[in-house]
Amino acid sequence: MRPMRPRDVYALTGVSDPRLSPDASEIAYVVWRVDQEGNDYPSSIWVTDGRGDHRRVTDETKSDRSPRWSPDGARLAFTSNRDEEKSQLYVVGATEGDPLRLTEGIEDIGAVAWSPDGTRIVFSAREPDSAYTEEDEKKREPRRFTRLQYRLDDVGWIGDRPSHIFTVASDGSGAPQPVTKGEYQDGQPAWAPDGRQIAFSSGRHDDWDIDAVTDIYVVHVDGGEPTRITLGDGNCEAPAWSPDGSRIAFRYTPGILDYPRHTQIAVVDVDSRTITVLTESLDRTCAPYPDIREPIWDADDIVFAVEDRGNTHLYRVASDGSAPPVLVIGGELNLTGYDVVDGRVVHTSTDLASLPELFEGNDRLTHVSAEFDETAPVLRAERFDVTSRDGSHVDAWVVRPDGFEEGARYPVLLNIHGGPFTQYGNRFFDEFQVFARAGYVVMFANPRGSSGYSEAEARAIRGPVGGGPGWGSVDYEDLMAVVDTALEQFDFCDPERLGVLGGSYGGYMTSWITGHTDRFKAACSERAVNNWHSMHGSSDLGWVFKGYFGAFAYEATDVYLKHSPITYSRDITTPMLILHSESDLRCPIEQAEQLFTNLRLMKRDVEFVRFPGEGHELSRSGSPRHRVQRFDIILDWFDRKLKA
Repeated sequence: MRPMRPRDVYALTGVSDPRLSPDASEIAYVVWRVDQEGNDYPSSIWVTDGRGDHRRVTDETKSDRSPRWSPDGARLAFTSNRDEEKSQLYVVGATEGDPLRLTEGIEDIGAVAWSPDGTRIVFSAREPDSAYTEEDEKKREPRRFTRLQYRLDDVGWIGDRPSHIFTVASDGSGAPQPVTKGEYQDGQPAWAPDGRQIAFSSGRHDDWDIDAVTDIYVVHVDGGEPTRITLGDGNCEAPAWSPDGSRIAFRYTPGILDYPRHTQIAVVDVDSRTITVLTESLDRTCAPYPDIREPIWDADDIVFAVEDRGNTHLYRVASDGSAPPVLVIGGELNLTGYDVVDGRVVHTSTDLASLPELFEGNDRLTHVSAEFDETAPVLRAERFDVTSRDGSHVDAWVVRPDGFEEGARYPVLLNIHGGPFTQYGNRFFDEFQVFARAGYVVMFANPRGSSGYSEAEARAIRGPVGGGPGWGSVDYEDLMAVVDTALEQFDFCDPERLGVLGGSYGGYMTSWITGHTDRFKAACSERAVNNWHSMHGSSDLGWVFKGYFGAFAYEATDVYLKHSPITYSRDITTPMLILHSESDLRCPIEQAEQLFTNLRLMKRDVEFVRFPGEGHELSRSGSPRHRVQRFDIILDWFDRKLKA
């Protein structure tokens, strides 16, 4: 047995999206794996009673996902790309039978929900412009846009492919029928208990494309003009109807272009439009990343997930706000899925030492990762506390390298997460395992600006327009304090062989750090923001960072340049590996090109690696082949710089 190598990406597997049957007697769930030959992520749907009986409902040749029980518990709706490149909607018997296909030729199916009587299914999907019927790009009509939100990373063009809500007969007797229309991006449909209305999330006001505000709307199941029931004062998403249909629970992030703010769980009365926020006392965000699911009603309580100091936990709260939220599932773990029916709670979760599996309470119900555990045993992480220069507390972790020996010293890799409003913590992360197996001390932390802590800590790097120091300020100090503390506390960390790397915001910080200190002997800046001024207009969402800066780039050019790593590129002497995806729309590849151009012109030690056909999520959901190659490239770089 040996810890994880790059090629062990092909052995990764796990469980996701648990869903209890209406009578809570059975659990549907998804088992995913990595297919080396197909260079893909096939998945299948399984069902268990939770007492040892597991049966596979669909095969695993393609990607079968999103199992949703019919109201009578006899059927499961799911999405699959088994017949087309794009995922379509299917229904299959919960015990036996061949899947029935309900849609054809539609863009990838989004959120899926059954009507209360089981006769129809609602879903979201993109509706492309007629020009897309021409397959030859060179013969297509030119695209014409009047709205700012016209493209999206890992999705592509959306300005001429709006997302709409559709319904379709669950017995396959008719074609899908549109419920919404127009230029808007409608999603997350939820069927009202009386079967006559559908709630969904969208921005449909005049300036929906430039203020990033979304609301909860309600529309008749047969279409018509949707009615807005929230206030247009933030981001409202993931609606869930109360059992009696009088209220809707949803996730609510207050503020307009004012980031980051904690997402709350709120309830709106459908008739009076009165909104009650239920979770402010937690001072934690109730929208874990990656997204899990909408809040769940359990009688008069609402069940939801919360990020907390590197963990993701499950809470419940009284829907009338009469009592504070109560912890349901806690500990050193990250929930990745959950469901509740009549008080029965099931969940999928992971931690630093294990891939995601299905649980009920403390009972583990699946063991799909057993073979991986035997082949590549996981190296464990140790949490340690850090005090930053101004006295602020920072959570940090360290993983000792494979073959660790007391008295020896090892090269160190400081890993910086993206976001910045995300968190590292108790979640299995292949990067940490691969780097530690290769002989490195792996160090990671949650500096100020991360999620999982107080809103004040998250907002500590806002500005500088309107107050706050901005990116590259106290977050930089926190990360340097992490390195200093680790070097003092762990004598196996070699201070002469320090490396730093990260992606997205982590790439920004890597570029920023190397422009402000030469203590690191090698760096890898991946999918980074390097020039805020050009990023403002070239990114799919670059302009929304007004929420951090306090102004748009054209209003504060000097500020955007002051907080851009490219401004300090003349001070970068650390050998730099630049990794970027050519189809990245979040941080476009021009960000990497600018840094590479400057460093090469100054004859610095720099290498530039471009991945074709990949977007911003290469390291997490890119093609398995590219993920393995990425690991090999990073390890080769640091081996040459820190081990030679």
